[in-house]
Amino acid sequence: MASVLALIAGFMAYTQMGSASAVNSSAAEESEELPTSDTPDFGENVKIFDPGTSAATIQAAVDEAFDAQENNPTAQFGDQRYAFLFKPGTYGRVWANLGFYTSVAGLGLNPDDVTINGAINVDSGWNYGDTANATQNFWRSVENLAIAPEDGTNRWAVSQAAPMRRVHVKGNLTLAPSNQDNGQGYASGGYLADSQVDGTVSSGSQQQWYTRDSDIGAWEGGVWNMTYSGVKGAPANAFPDKPHTTLETTPTTREKPYLYVDSDDKYQVFVPALQHDSSGTSWPDTKGTSIPMSKFYVAKPGDSAARINAALEQGLNLFFTPGTYELDETVKVTRPDTVVTGIGFPTLIPTAGNTALSVADVDGVSVSGLTFDAGTTNSDTLMTVGTAGSHTDHAENPASIQDVFFRIGSSVQGKATTTLAVNSDDTIIDHIWAWRADHGGAATGWDVNTGDTGLLVNGDDVLATGLFVEHYQKDEVVWNGDRGETIFFQNEKPYDVPDQKSWMNGSQNGYAAYKVADDVTEHQLWGGGSYAFFNSNPDVKLDHSFEVPDKEGVSLHSILTVSLGDVGTISNVVNNTGGAVPNPAGNTTPRNVVSYP
Repeated sequence: MASVLALIAGFMAYTQMGSASAVNSSAAEESEELPTSDTPDFGENVKIFDPGTSAATIQAAVDEAFDAQENNPTAQFGDQRYAFLFKPGTYGRVWANLGFYTSVAGLGLNPDDVTINGAINVDSGWNYGDTANATQNFWRSVENLAIAPEDGTNRWAVSQAAPMRRVHVKGNLTLAPSNQDNGQGYASGGYLADSQVDGTVSSGSQQQWYTRDSDIGAWEGGVWNMTYSGVKGAPANAFPDKPHTTLETTPTTREKPYLYVDSDDKYQVFVPALQHDSSGTSWPDTKGTSIPMSKFYVAKPGDSAARINAALEQGLNLFFTPGTYELDETVKVTRPDTVVTGIGFPTLIPTAGNTALSVADVDGVSVSGLTFDAGTTNSDTLMTVGTAGSHTDHAENPASIQDVFFRIGSSVQGKATTTLAVNSDDTIIDHIWAWRADHGGAATGWDVNTGDTGLLVNGDDVLATGLFVEHYQKDEVVWNGDRGETIFFQNEKPYDVPDQKSWMNGSQNGYAAYKVADDVTEHQLWGGGSYAFFNSNPDVKLDHSFEVPDKEGVSLHSILTVSLGDVGTISNVVNNTGGAVPNPAGNTTPRNVVSYP
């Protein structure tokens, strides 16, 4: 007995010592001055090339990343992350196929500082179990370079969360997969911004697409919802005879921050300035501010939330490198004008039911290039901006959220009540995809990966340009703030509703895709599509996809509903207007409302 008691006492002393060591370690981590550099190490998942690198070396690197994913059953929700960065110069023949979690970017101050001869290519035919279409070509990106297409046309057949930004295509651009002609080459993208296409953009089988502040030679094609704002060369507004919704300018923009190398081969992040009523590309004379990398903490996988918060408390910005980050507490951004950005789809996962990232109600914070996965313990929110109930005017220097993606159910059986809550007035939401997963690396299901709402907007004067929100279980977008505006909205209702009684909003069948609160006095939406595919139970009905108060200042333009494959019913487009889908004509025919009211 004595020996047992001694062992127990020894074990308790050991564990107490270990606990104390952990506390001391955490305290030391928070108090240490974290190192920075203008020539940082971005980690093993980032490959940096210069014009002296042989084309064969570059080709081998991009092939190694892509080939490992081709027909790989785990790649879509794997932990691989890649960023391929090109210093200024011209590069010989490179044919870069982009798979999941792969980013290609130039490191010049302007896109034409880096020219890739060959292709930055995304196509169908690679996906395990479904090689016939491109509807799952998610989580890849290209930005800040020029492409001289080998055959005159670059292919970018992507779906959600696959932005092309700040790119000069010296030829044509096709957004359709190469097997389109056999009737199976579907795609469901996408987003193009601050880019120039010298030739023709062909959208082919793309169901919807948003293009913002670009210059194009011409545009051909369109299926349901093709929306343009500030695009020189865009087709004329013609909805619904043709599926084009065209605005001459974008009300407010601030282009996404980007990494570049200066003439001394040191790294900086350029933060573009705020623009109003913009049109065409922001470059080559982009207005803005350069921040040296010595003002950033370069985060790497394995960094704790405490260490990342220590960097913020040190007054640093954050630069996330490719990988996954498990966070047991909230990363808190409190300083005005803080830049939080990432490359290669760094993925933040809350592990304790916490919010992964919160931004205080301050001016000018920029968050971009991040992916959030809900953890297995339910989080009330994954990301918040501002303080609920606060209405400080940020019009002169708003917060911005760009290329930020949210997932409930993916590699883990995640849960979150709301993925993104925007409380700060004047916030710019520029391209997000909030997705409650219909499939994943871990099993998904109605009671498994639960999530109510993708986007909750409480702030006034919030603008969303490029809003993708899908499969949530209650109202998917809830807009409580006044004078809000959305340009382009894409939605699919949840596939997996088991029966009608499980999906009732009081006496109403189902929940809206886009709900504007009853007390809102002014709101606008341009170009919105909502689709149903109730394959778990085709008898399920939704009363309407868009729900808004009938007020003079609230107006919706170019909105539609579709029953995909005529599986499931949406009884009206907006409120009690628009008629039902399946449309009696069949063939997945939409119901269109040109303007409401």
